[in-house]
Amino acid sequence: MSVDMNSQGSDSNEEDYDPNCEEEEEDEDPGDIEDYYDGVANDVEQQGADAFDPEEYQFTCLTYKESESTLNEHMASLAATLKVSHAVAKLVLVSFHWQISEILERHKSNAAQLLVEARVQPTSSKHAMVHSSHHCAVCMQFVRKENLLSLACQHQFCRSCWEQHCTVLVKDGVGVGVSCMAQDCLLRTPEDFVFPLLPSEELKDKYRRYLFRDYVESHYQLQLCPGADCPMVIQVQEPKARRVQCNRCNEVFCFKCRQMYHAPTDCATIRKWLTKCADDSETANYISAHTKDCPKCNICIEKNGGCNHMVRIFLLFSADFCWMCLGDWKTHGSEYYECSRYKENPDIVNQSQQAQAREALKKYLFYFERWENHNKSLQLEAQTYQRIQEKIQERVMNNLGTWIDWQYLQNAAKLLAKCRYTLQYTYPYAYYMESGPRKKLFEYQQAQLEAEIENLSWKVERADSYDRGDLENQMHIAEQRRRTLLKDFHDT
Repeated sequence: MSVDMNSQGSDSNEEDYDPNCEEEEEDEDPGDIEDYYDGVANDVEQQGADAFDPEEYQFTCLTYKESESTLNEHMASLAATLKVSHAVAKLVLVSFHWQISEILERHKSNAAQLLVEARVQPTSSKHAMVHSSHHCAVCMQFVRKENLLSLACQHQFCRSCWEQHCTVLVKDGVGVGVSCMAQDCLLRTPEDFVFPLLPSEELKDKYRRYLFRDYVESHYQLQLCPGADCPMVIQVQEPKARRVQCNRCNEVFCFKCRQMYHAPTDCATIRKWLTKCADDSETANYISAHTKDCPKCNICIEKNGGCNHMVRIFLLFSADFCWMCLGDWKTHGSEYYECSRYKENPDIVNQSQQAQAREALKKYLFYFERWENHNKSLQLEAQTYQRIQEKIQERVMNNLGTWIDWQYLQNAAKLLAKCRYTLQYTYPYAYYMESGPRKKLFEYQQAQLEAEIENLSWKVERADSYDRGDLENQMHIAEQRRRTLLKDFHDT
C-alpha cells in the first residue's frame, strides 16, 4: 500500500419502533460493503472439522402481524390454562419473559403466588378493604359509587383521576408499566382497564404501540429490529449474542443486546469498551489523527488503503514498514505477534499512582489505536470494493468475461471485510482479558488472523497481479483463522 490521504467516520442511527410506519426506500451508504457475510462460501469451502461455523445461528424475520399473531397465540393458550382474562395473561407472560414452561410449573405449585409475582394480584396482607366512603383518594372529591374504579387491590379512585393518570403515562411512552395510583402499590393495570380511559384514538394507537414494544422486548426469543422506523421482529429458538440481519432494512446487529455485532467480545464487555471510548474521547482524538511520521524520512504520511503494509518509494530511498508499529515489514513474518500484543509491565503494581495511571493510559491507547485503525481500514477497503465492482463492470462491457467469471474478486473483498470486522472486535476483548495462558493463546490466534488479513488485503488491492487460485487460497486461510479464533473464544 502506498501512503496518501484519507478516511472518514460513520454513524449509526437508532429510533423508536413504530409498527404502523410505512415502508420507505432507504439510501445505501456507498462507503459500506453490503452483505459481506453472503456469497463467499463457495470460494472458501471448508472441509471436515473446519466446516464448523461458530457464527451459524438460526433466526426468522417476522412482520408486525406475524409477531402479533405469535404473541396472541401464547396469550390465548395461557389465559385458558390459568383461567384469567387475556389482558392479565399478557402481564403474567411479560413478568416471566414469556417462558411458558416456567409459568406452568409455578402455577402448578402455587397458582395464587404466581399472580402475586406477576403483579396482577395483591398479597393477602395488602388487600385493602373496600371503602364505604365515596371520596377519591387522589382528588379527595365526593364521587358517585359507579364512578369509582379500582384494580384487584381495591384502591379506589375516581374515573377522572384514572383518565388523567393513564393519559400522562401513555404520553410519556409507558406501556405495561401503567400501575395503580396508590402509594407503594405495584399492581399493573391490564390493557382492557386502560383502553376505555384514554380520551382519543391517537392516544390509544400510541398505547398499542408501546404495549407491543414491551411485549416483544420482554420475550426471551424476540427482538425488535433496531433499524430506523423498521417494523420487523427477529425470532430465535435460543437467545445468544449472535449476528442477525433484518431482511427488510438489512440492519445487522447482535441479537442479545441489539447493538452492532461484536464477536468475539461479549455484550457487557463491548458496552464497557464503547463507554470508555466515549468518556476518553479527547484522548482518543489525539491518536485518532490519520497521520504518522515516516520512520525513514520523518515526513508526515497517511494511509490510503486498508492494509498495514506501507510502501514509500521516493527519489533517494524506498521503505516497507508497518503502519501500526512503524517497524520493518520484512520482520513481520516472524515478529507480527509482537506488533499486536501489548507488553504488560510486571512491576507496575509497585510503582507510584502516577506511574500506574500513565501505564493504564498507555495500555488503553495501544488497544484503541488498533481498534480504530481496523475501523478506518474497513472504510478504505470499501473504496477498494467499489473499484473492483467498477473494474468488473468495465471488463464485462468489453466482453472480457461475465460477472460470474470475475465474481471471485468481489467475494475476496467481501471476505476481507468480514475478517477485518472480526479482528477489530478482538481488541476490546484482549484489553479486558486477564493475563495468563488463555490470553497468550488468544493473542497468538489474533496475531495469526491479523497476519493473514494483511496478506489478503495486499492481494485484494493488487488482484491483477495474482491468479484466482492464489487469491482464493488466501481467502480460505484467512477465513480458517477467523473461524478458529471464534470457535475457541466466542461465547457459546
